[in-house]
Amino acid sequence: MARAQGARALLAAAFESTYGTSPASGFFKLPYLAGNDIDASQELLDADLLGFGRDPLEPDLDVLNAEGSLVVPMDTESFGVWLKATFGAPTTTGAGPYTHTFATGNWSLPSLSLERQFPEVPSFEMIKGVMVNTMSWDMGRAGRAQANLGLYAQGVDDPDTSSNAGTLDEYDRYRFMQPHGAITRGGSDLASVESVTVNYTNNLDRVEVIRNDGLIDGLDPSQAMLSGQLVARFDSLTLFNQAIAGSSAAFTFAYERGTGQSLTLSVPRVFLSRPKKPIEGPQGVRATFDWKAALQADGNPMATIALINAVESY
Repeated sequence: MARAQGARALLAAAFESTYGTSPASGFFKLPYLAGNDIDASQELLDADLLGFGRDPLEPDLDVLNAEGSLVVPMDTESFGVWLKATFGAPTTTGAGPYTHTFATGNWSLPSLSLERQFPEVPSFEMIKGVMVNTMSWDMGRAGRAQANLGLYAQGVDDPDTSSNAGTLDEYDRYRFMQPHGAITRGGSDLASVESVTVNYTNNLDRVEVIRNDGLIDGLDPSQAMLSGQLVARFDSLTLFNQAIAGSSAAFTFAYERGTGQSLTLSVPRVFLSRPKKPIEGPQGVRATFDWKAALQADGNPMATIALINAVESY
């Protein structure tokens, strides 16, 4: 009997035209890393009837909950699928390479169907009505760039013995690397930054109405939030003066991989907390700033993400 192994498990994804309805075609094979636990669960409710002795009666299954996390590579092509799921459809310009610009603040976000494939069992599980609630990533000096996704879903079909995703298309796999990251403030390189954390949330609201199938009716985006942390060596008062004044500055967090392949998060209004400057030994002094983004004064989005690659459209 074959046993399921992560090395053989595949993830297929396609955008839905109708929430919770899997498309018949258009699925892509998407890369992912360890930490894929998006699935459905149902708790057992203990028997509550009395008068049958000390041993309990049979339990009942409660409502189905579908959610989980997924760790994905920040690469030049497939990451655009997750950016579309998180921020909505992009505005695409160019004739190759193409610039896909995603913006915060969209009221309408797309949903996905994900099929988790375990061919050796065989077991093929279609997860429907998947939406991205949170996306986060870290920037540092070394390693590969990757993002952590928090996902909500409507439900999961019972496992099938064959795939319902059809023939899978694939994207090229070119990873963004941490050594190619860059941070700017006010258009100038920001020196002495050791690490950055970026956190975005859609604050999805589950529509938990009464239905005879026990599923949620949908997921509504509420007020978004873009925030994070920035750890810097204490070598100037630039960031401290901004924090003390309570003023904002324009930041960009970017990766570049050769000509025509880049990913740039542009945040026009970043506010910084005023941090302590602990002296923890003879080594350099560091400060950890919390940062938050805000809507622009003219009503434009609080952030945009530009992905430049060879993909014509998402």
